[in-house]
Amino acid sequence: MNGSSVVGWADLPADGYRHDALLYDDADELVATAVPFLLRGLDAGEAAVIATSARTASVLRDALGDDPRVHVLERGDVYSARTPTAITTFRRLAEQRTGEGVRRLRVVGEVDFGETERDWLEWQRYESVINVALAQWPLWGLCVFDTQRLPEPVVESALLTHSSVVTPAVRAPNPRYVAPADYLTALPFPDEPLEATAPRISVPDVEDFIALRHAVAAELAGVDAPRDTVEDYLLAVDEMTSNALRHGGPPIAFRLWVGTDRIVCSIEDRGPGFTDPFAGYGPAHGDDLSRGGMGLWLARQLCDHVDLSGGPDGARVRLTVRIG
Repeated sequence: MNGSSVVGWADLPADGYRHDALLYDDADELVATAVPFLLRGLDAGEAAVIATSARTASVLRDALGDDPRVHVLERGDVYSARTPTAITTFRRLAEQRTGEGVRRLRVVGEVDFGETERDWLEWQRYESVINVALAQWPLWGLCVFDTQRLPEPVVESALLTHSSVVTPAVRAPNPRYVAPADYLTALPFPDEPLEATAPRISVPDVEDFIALRHAVAAELAGVDAPRDTVEDYLLAVDEMTSNALRHGGPPIAFRLWVGTDRIVCSIEDRGPGFTDPFAGYGPAHGDDLSRGGMGLWLARQLCDHVDLSGGPDGARVRLTVRIG
């Protein structure tokens, strides 16, 4: 099979990110679309990567005849980490390949959306954010969605977060694509049942942040969780309470809940709130880390879920980490 069978995959300048979605019903449709995509890239001197489930990778490798030019990555090395880490991974891959003289990297990717609606939402955000976060990188992503296995809300989100859709016959602009800022802003602030229970710690007006850290650390000392997980969470709490102090307005309210499977905290202030829907998916000042602006970026890497809300009356950050 050669790479010329799909209409719309003519050579394009390697000047930025392309984000395609393939919604497929069976393995034949997957192969008929993804294999020409990879081979056409290789014929054009581009690099080719598969970052999917083991099942999908096996199907594609068999169809490619184990072509040694196609690099297969463990999906867990790319997608099981938190979403900012996945973004960094693809940037590093592109940087490495272009440093070797390759003009663009093509990736057949398959996100592990997780088992719960809460996990789905985190990766739905990611699929929208990368349209901006990877915009200047020489990457072409073909995200594959098995409609027979994935839940309907995940399949539906694919049609809202990818600028092009692909079939074995055609690559076309996606009329349902929603601009990332609009998509992210419209997503709901997810419900957290623990917040309906009594918090372990509740401070309506934080004045002593060192005392707060000690209180949180003492409360979490007896939690049955890996110490690294707890220490990472404490760092995220420190970063976000410090952010509230620097950028928010008093009073700063803090609450902490500990469940059987997760730790949750909420930090609220009366500052101007969040205006950037992409906040925390990279350092605020880019590669110049000396300028700071890393608090929310670090929190997104240290926590399983970071939820933001805010308006003229203030801002709220909720940090969640799984412990079971």
